[in-house]
Amino acid sequence: MSDVEYAANETVPAKTSPSASTAPAANRRWLVDLLLLAALWGASFLFMRIGAAEFGALPTAAVRVAIATVFLLPLLVLRGQWSSFRQYWKPALGIGVLNSGMPFAFFAFALLTINSGLAAVLNATVPMFGALVAWAWFGDRPDRSRIVGLVIGFIGVAMLAGRGAGLHSGADEGAARWAIAACLAACVCYAFAASLTRKHLVGVPALATAAGSQIGATLALAVPALWLWPVQMPSLRAWLALAAVGIACTGLAYILFFRLIENAGPARALTVTFLVPVFAVFYGAVFLGEEITQWMLICAVVIVCGVALSTGLVRLGGGTRGA
Repeated sequence: MSDVEYAANETVPAKTSPSASTAPAANRRWLVDLLLLAALWGASFLFMRIGAAEFGALPTAAVRVAIATVFLLPLLVLRGQWSSFRQYWKPALGIGVLNSGMPFAFFAFALLTINSGLAAVLNATVPMFGALVAWAWFGDRPDRSRIVGLVIGFIGVAMLAGRGAGLHSGADEGAARWAIAACLAACVCYAFAASLTRKHLVGVPALATAAGSQIGATLALAVPALWLWPVQMPSLRAWLALAAVGIACTGLAYILFFRLIENAGPARALTVTFLVPVFAVFYGAVFLGEEITQWMLICAVVIVCGVALSTGLVRLGGGTRGA
């Protein structure tokens, strides 16, 4: 998810080159991690849609981050990173509201109207918004290739918003536009969170940042979630869905993501952005019977091309960025 943006902010220790005998195994290991991470983050949209249908948007987001906090806190202590969290707790908690609390609530709201696959495709625009925020905030002016990518990506978003593709049955196009706007607002939150992390949390251990993010989001969402808590107790299915998204898609995924950065490098880790929608669309079609329209696929290809160019992974004139 947005956590891809952390890749640009993490300081990874240099590693010695692996021997010829260990290189193939190392290559296979990071590829497995990449696929597992994409599968987990793709499933988060499925579980969020199931949970939001019974909990509502804010309670869904609050339960997700609360469960992730309970999962990550013991790891923070066991790995000896509690002191790092104490040192940087203020920016970690504050950034957590932008990086987890608000985006999760926006996506939960959107999933009340649009399909999980469509939400995942829109989530893939996070690196584009990240490039815009970095340009405005840090003066990281994109080159011609990246500007073309931004234009292409936003054209793809406009194409999606212009048609009612990926709607729940009975939902109207007006509600779909609000849902798409909520997804894009979540992406903007992720982009600002990435720049704030770059400014205030560079060099802080990944687990301390991740746990602090979930704690901050939990504190911010607790009161609104209690106020809007559903009158009827959600079903076991909804609780299990949120447990899965909190533990597997948030807690475990954070650990897997930072291991991927360490073993494969930030550039390769960033490619998870393109795989997440594939898994999300597949899960939605198989487990929720979501329709995959030709228009959705066309728009998804346009957006992914835009993201690839805007992040610098692919450049006009050929070539890709190294890890």
